[in-house]
Amino acid sequence: MSYLSHLSCSECGAHFDADQVNTFCPTCQAPLLVKYDLEAARQRLDRDEIFHRLPGMWRWGELLPVHDPQHRLTLGEGDAPLLPLPRLGAELGLPQLFCKDEGRNPTGSFKARGLAAAVSKARELGIQRLIIPTAGNAGGALASYAARGGMQACVIMPEDTPLANIEETRICGAEVILVPGLISDAGRLAGEKARNEGWFDVSTFKEPYRTEGKKVMGYELAEGFGWHLPEVIIYPTGGGTGLVGMWKAFAELEALGWLESGARPRLVAVQAEGCAPVIQAFNAGAERCEFWQGAHTIASGLRVPKSFADRQILRDLRHSNGAAVAVSDDAITTAQLRLAEMEVIFAAPEGAATLAALEELLQQGWILPDERIVLFNTGSGLKYLH
Repeated sequence: MSYLSHLSCSECGAHFDADQVNTFCPTCQAPLLVKYDLEAARQRLDRDEIFHRLPGMWRWGELLPVHDPQHRLTLGEGDAPLLPLPRLGAELGLPQLFCKDEGRNPTGSFKARGLAAAVSKARELGIQRLIIPTAGNAGGALASYAARGGMQACVIMPEDTPLANIEETRICGAEVILVPGLISDAGRLAGEKARNEGWFDVSTFKEPYRTEGKKVMGYELAEGFGWHLPEVIIYPTGGGTGLVGMWKAFAELEALGWLESGARPRLVAVQAEGCAPVIQAFNAGAERCEFWQGAHTIASGLRVPKSFADRQILRDLRHSNGAAVAVSDDAITTAQLRLAEMEVIFAAPEGAATLAALEELLQQGWILPDERIVLFNTGSGLKYLH
């Protein structure tokens, strides 16, 4: 069973029925967050019993939004390894440096988590036709989980999306549409097709459940550190579901009484210099991001001119006493090589950006040598080969 209670607008707090099809708050044009009866869960759930279940994201099923286990679609997502980085740590003077390697997920990226949750919930709600705009990895994930569930998928991508992403999506049976421009252009077409042709739009934060799959990364971190949280999480930020999801996970773990210490991590959002709307807004003290004109970077997942959840991302960063860092494409390429040569992690450019950001933060004195620091590699570098 799931302890799912209701949905709540991230801005006005209005409640919505989680057993009905929902998208986002029609009044605020803001994301809906999934709420659970955590008091009931606290009385009945045992974190140690969850640890001994079969591995994977769905071992946390009571804290995920699908009521009926028969609708839980899985390809083995979740429980990506938390790897120590001893050589890089020694070089940087950081003995407690780690990487959460999400490239080990099915479909080669953390997108498997979010789409496993979203497609499963869509199936439970009777939705059969799903559409998504993507810079690459989310398209392959949607196609894969829709195929697993016997559902239709339409994926709209920029023309310059890495070939591996395009072919992965096609081979899983999805309709693929390539468009000139950016993910924002793909998003406009996806919205039009959803309104006019009856597709259900699973764009980032335009449905409530992708965030739920991503939040499990936060559960796994806490469990991996013995129910203590690391001091710093450095995360590549495009749409922002990973950051928002993990911050939500930490609040849920606190409510469940499962954490051994009270301090949450400081969150660091990393973007590319060629597309850095979150960094610009964070540094300006703004509550919203401006649309980034002329976005360009080798990290296609960071080429998001404006997130639909910009207000929530900025709030969570500030509540964590975090930071926001933009790095150059040259720094990303260098970091990608260093991760491979020194730690045998072939990171996606987005994941490599976190190492480049760490080095900047070290130079600024923002990170202390004895802190536990987790870099998130959100995908496999193999997905970016041309």
